[in-house]
Amino acid sequence: MSMKKHGYHLEGLMALLLFGVFAVCLLMVLFTGADSYQGMTRRDRISDNRRVCAQYLATRVRQADADGAVAAGEFGGGDALLLTQDIDGMEYVTRIYVSGGYLMELFSAADSELAPEDGEKLMEARALSASLSDGLLELSLTPKEGTAVELTLSLRSGEGAGA
Repeated sequence: MSMKKHGYHLEGLMALLLFGVFAVCLLMVLFTGADSYQGMTRRDRISDNRRVCAQYLATRVRQADADGAVAAGEFGGGDALLLTQDIDGMEYVTRIYVSGGYLMELFSAADSELAPEDGEKLMEARALSASLSDGLLELSLTPKEGTAVELTLSLRSGEGAGA
């Protein structure tokens, strides 16, 4: 009789050991899947931020594209995209620049003396560079995460809609 009790204990121990191995394998698969999911989510977020940055800059330039209305300049100690418009005989400027770790936008009268901190935060960014020559606007925006987004836009001011 004692032999049977010993056998039952051994079978129970083996079943418990097998269950433990199964549970450890299951946890390893779950943790690996969670890490993969976090990596893909991070990659997608970085990619989306790059796309949003590029689309924002391109859209703002296209909206403001008129003869002499788009310029590359300096504001707050760094490069800025300057979009000028005339409203009721007054000249206003929208400045797009990077300050304090953010892409900022500041709309004001052209002659106002505002500080870079007065702008509105749009998204986290590290740097913006802008240059304009021969009707080509070259922009490079470096988001907080990831590599720089480079855009070269041809200004069409003065051309017809069908061009």
